[in-house]
Amino acid sequence: MTKENRRYDRPRGMGRGRGPAAMMPGMKAKDFKGSIKKLIAHLSPFKYKILIVMILAALSSVFSILGPRILAQATNEIFTGIMNMVAGSTVGINFTRVGQILLLLLGLYLISSLFTYMQGFIMTGISTQVSYNLQNSIAQKINRLPLKYFDTVTHGDVLSRITNDVDTLTNTLNQSITQIITSVTIMAGVLIMMLSISWSMTLVALGILPMTIILVLFTVRKSQKYFRAQQEYLGHLNGHIEEMYGGHVVIKAFNREDLATQKFEEYNEELYNSGWKSQFISGLMMPMMHFVSNFGYVIICILGAFLTTRGRMTVGGIQAFIQYVRQFTQPVTQIANITNVLQQTAAAAERVFEFLEEEEEKPEEPKVTISNEKLPIEGNVEFSHVHFGYDPDKIIIKDFSAVIKKGQKIALVGPTGAGKTTIVKLLMRFYDVNDGAILIDGHDIRDFSRDDLRSLMGMVLQDTWLYNDTIMENIRYGRLDATDEEVIAAAKAAQADHFIRALPDSYHMVINEEASNVSQGQKQLLTIARAILSDPKILILDEATSSVDTRTEILIQRAMDNLMKGRTSFVIAHRLSTIRNADLILCLDNGDIVEQGTHEELLKLNGFYSKLYYSQFDRASV
Repeated sequence: MTKENRRYDRPRGMGRGRGPAAMMPGMKAKDFKGSIKKLIAHLSPFKYKILIVMILAALSSVFSILGPRILAQATNEIFTGIMNMVAGSTVGINFTRVGQILLLLLGLYLISSLFTYMQGFIMTGISTQVSYNLQNSIAQKINRLPLKYFDTVTHGDVLSRITNDVDTLTNTLNQSITQIITSVTIMAGVLIMMLSISWSMTLVALGILPMTIILVLFTVRKSQKYFRAQQEYLGHLNGHIEEMYGGHVVIKAFNREDLATQKFEEYNEELYNSGWKSQFISGLMMPMMHFVSNFGYVIICILGAFLTTRGRMTVGGIQAFIQYVRQFTQPVTQIANITNVLQQTAAAAERVFEFLEEEEEKPEEPKVTISNEKLPIEGNVEFSHVHFGYDPDKIIIKDFSAVIKKGQKIALVGPTGAGKTTIVKLLMRFYDVNDGAILIDGHDIRDFSRDDLRSLMGMVLQDTWLYNDTIMENIRYGRLDATDEEVIAAAKAAQADHFIRALPDSYHMVINEEASNVSQGQKQLLTIARAILSDPKILILDEATSSVDTRTEILIQRAMDNLMKGRTSFVIAHRLSTIRNADLILCLDNGDIVEQGTHEELLKLNGFYSKLYYSQFDRASV
């Protein structure tokens, strides 16, 4: 389990989970206003389109607002006609006039709908583009983050920010902005119309508003921390699932299915508990708003009837005013809902912007540019008093110094945790040294750009990595402009051609996402072929033959010996029999070189290397 998951690996409420999308109690958004401001900054390139959307939304609202006032005229016409008929007058309902009013009303609503469609179409394009920009920024950000970030954050959490959080932003942007504009316009327009009908009834309607605002603020304040937790811990749950799925073979082998399920249920139970709280609290808003609205309707109807009996209000006026009150409370309700949604949006935006603002690898001003014409690299490497620790307070490489000449094969040996792989990571500049320097041909590697530096090196790791594409393209990853013939030649040099041709579709067989349709040893051979194709100046092999059988290992060693000729090579090996022909063997223990020399020289010393070498045979004989 990674550090990010261990951080929350504490005793929690047990029980069976009851919902995958539930939430865990968490803190409020660290900076709600700041997150919204940053989101607005991402919308700034679309300010003119958003201005058009605002105008269209306002026009749509204006035409919609005029509807009840015009409908009131039709109501008055019908009411007057009926009253005339009751009084015995020959003048009844003027259906021609009523028809004209209704046609005008239909036209207004059609125009309002057209404006609504237009602003919706434009806003959808804006929100989709914002989503594209954010995902693009995240994808580029990933390539600029230092390796230490991924050592401390789960893959599932990163994926959650790219997918769940960005999707939340897209969905809410598409709806919330237009709703806010529409709601504000309707509130202002309706208020004017209500005042034009009756100022006294308007005051009664407005008296209900503070109660509505208090309910909204109360609900938002109570629910915010749970919406923050929704986005925060969804990433943690995804991280756990991704780890368990990626390691399902190990889980099966050690019969840890129950433990993995229990851990998932613990997360899910807590997500469920806080999830229903957030939904329950936010769900209370609508019933409370309806209660307040209905209470207001009762008071307005009573007051309207009183004013009608005094001749200060018409029946159509009452009907229009009630419609306006409903229109007035509707945008208040919408804003309340939007405010609720904005809590989710702010939480999602905060997580996205937190990721985008993570400390990147420091910008480089390379002092040395690699060019075959200007600076041919020969491959001389020097470690000069190197000190390094993943935590600056815990130094694990202490005063490491070594001089490697071009074309030499250097073996790094030592017990697990001695610092062998760390030395290679420093050479590749996955991390920078805390003190001292690493030089290539006399140039500090920090004077090169990382791209230039890594272009000099080919690397084969113990943990293989292949992606979902053909075998041909996986090998070609070492040099993208390589021809098919060069790819096949590299495969032959890596002793991989024979098994590749025995596979279905040969070099065009697609490796699945888990790379489970080829064996571990075959995967290793493909990564070796990739390194051979890259034709590096410096070759790094980190337990490159650990996953192949003895016969294949011998064949690979022959290919590697040919590949290493004229190249500086660093070989990390636990099976010391594979590095007996190394030009120099560096024995590491606790980050220090305790012995160095050739295989024969070190055996004669009868020291650290000798004990390490013969211990393998002791274990084999037990």
